[in-house]
Amino acid sequence: MSMRMRTSALAALAVAALSAGAVLTAPAAGAATKAAAPTFLSASQLPPHPTSSWTAGPVTEGFPEALGVCVSTEGVLDWDYRHREFRTDVDTSAVQLTVVTGSAGQAKALAKHYDDLIRTCADRLEANSPDVDAEGRDFGTLPVEAGAHVRGVNIETAGGSTDVSLLSVGRDGKTVTVVQWQQLGDFTGAPVDAFKKTTTTAVNKLY
Repeated sequence: MSMRMRTSALAALAVAALSAGAVLTAPAAGAATKAAAPTFLSASQLPPHPTSSWTAGPVTEGFPEALGVCVSTEGVLDWDYRHREFRTDVDTSAVQLTVVTGSAGQAKALAKHYDDLIRTCADRLEANSPDVDAEGRDFGTLPVEAGAHVRGVNIETAGGSTDVSLLSVGRDGKTVTVVQWQQLGDFTGAPVDAFKKTTTTAVNKLY
């Protein structure tokens, strides 16, 4: 399946998520107090791809559309959102989001909120999209900084497209990071162990 077809399928799912109340809003200017900017993953720190190297895009202000299938900013304060997208020459992509909140307590609550959205993503997609068959999996927690949790979501549409995503939420002090790896296919080809290493690196690199 071409990347164009894959993007169209995921865009349709994102619209379904929006109808369920997942609103992707840009943070208001000056709404968050500026702090030391967290550091992002580099391309070499993503799970290795067997046939293609990773390319990292620039660090960009705002919430990434690529996370919109499972994660949103609805009901969340307008914190300092920044993200970086990664791509390969084939059907695999990734994105990292960082959110600097006002305190460690707020970051803890935000991390739980994002993890809950990922945990319930498959059920929400099926409830709002009758042509979607989704499965969520829990791959456990990681003992890094203030902690991280790794999960997976596999999405099959009636049109025949199948996508699998690995997602993690981690925290260091008042900063939360969300990492997503995504590829055509199912859990069979998902590099869970390598993604756990990527998540650990992402949280450790924040500061």
